[in-house]
Amino acid sequence: MADLTRRTALVGALAALTGCGVPPAYIAADRRAGTDRSATDKRIDFANWPLYIDVDENNPQRRPTLEAFQKRTGIRTHYTEEINDNSEFFGKLGPTLMNHHDPLRDLIVVSDWMCARYVRLGWVQQMDRARQPNVTKYLDPLLRDPGFDKGRKYTVPWQSGITGIAYNRKALGREIRHVKDLWADDLRGQVTLLSGMDEAFALLMQGNGVDIRKWTADDFHRVVDQLQSLLKTNHLRRFTGNDYTKDLSSGDVLACQAYSGDVIQLQADNPDIHFVVPEEGAELWADSLMIPNLAEHKRNAERLVDYYYEPEVAAELAAWVNYVCPVPAAREVLASSKDKDTAALAEDPLIFPDDSMRGRLFIARDITAAERPELEKEWEKLVGR
Repeated sequence: MADLTRRTALVGALAALTGCGVPPAYIAADRRAGTDRSATDKRIDFANWPLYIDVDENNPQRRPTLEAFQKRTGIRTHYTEEINDNSEFFGKLGPTLMNHHDPLRDLIVVSDWMCARYVRLGWVQQMDRARQPNVTKYLDPLLRDPGFDKGRKYTVPWQSGITGIAYNRKALGREIRHVKDLWADDLRGQVTLLSGMDEAFALLMQGNGVDIRKWTADDFHRVVDQLQSLLKTNHLRRFTGNDYTKDLSSGDVLACQAYSGDVIQLQADNPDIHFVVPEEGAELWADSLMIPNLAEHKRNAERLVDYYYEPEVAAELAAWVNYVCPVPAAREVLASSKDKDTAALAEDPLIFPDDSMRGRLFIARDITAAERPELEKEWEKLVGR
């Protein structure tokens, strides 16, 4: 409990200080590079989320794409599944980066809204795109230019996804096409929303017709007011983390805010569960790779990042994790597979959104350091934290 308190205090303190315009933890660009030992030490330390890479079905300890990379390059990859929560990992790694110490990691993967903090604080290094021709060529245009990292100089999407609506169409007996459809009387007490502010707010704003690329504080407050009213009438069952999948699978709820990748897994057991990108749009997000300051194997890390942007490798990863693939060219690779189930993935719009869906996907404007303390306080009061 004491350790959790320290982590929480660190995250809160940094947010408050940067929100006041004072960046005490900021690392200047000329102090970010360490001694790169890539030429003599053929290894990479790579920290990622659980269940976010392909594994051998007969031996879960083996990761085929990583093994193929090592065989091709001779670079050993020490891969750890140590990231379970964006803020918790920020609190874990923050003191090291803030005090300009060796992070003992060459690659990390966090959600883009959290990547924005690392980039603003100067805690990650710019990648050398001259060494990454595949990233330059194949990265999805929809993901190339987020507000916090114009041109993706510091970040490269590992996987992407959509925050939309999942529902049991058979049990509900009608279609859901808009966010406002969640507020209909036949769904009273049968709806859950995501508890994380950064994960939830954009879709709800879109339901109000807001362009999330340039939302305002008034748009945020309007959403909070709406949700307060829905809570008072017991229309919302609860706010959830990823456990919304259990509620939807069990039938405890009929509709919920959801991530596209999760729904693909749910549909395997229940084809009546559908995922919706509302007519007014949905949020496109990414979990992205970054190279922390003072990483000792930067060039090796850049090489690994570029390897995963080869369409054949991206296709192998996409076939396993089932999130939106940030390499559209991987679709043709999957389509040509002799395995019918693998080839079918090329036609799944939750892995490769079609043109109609792509036209309704948007990346939300970042919450600035100055805005975050007030908005987080308001949101946490709403969800009961």
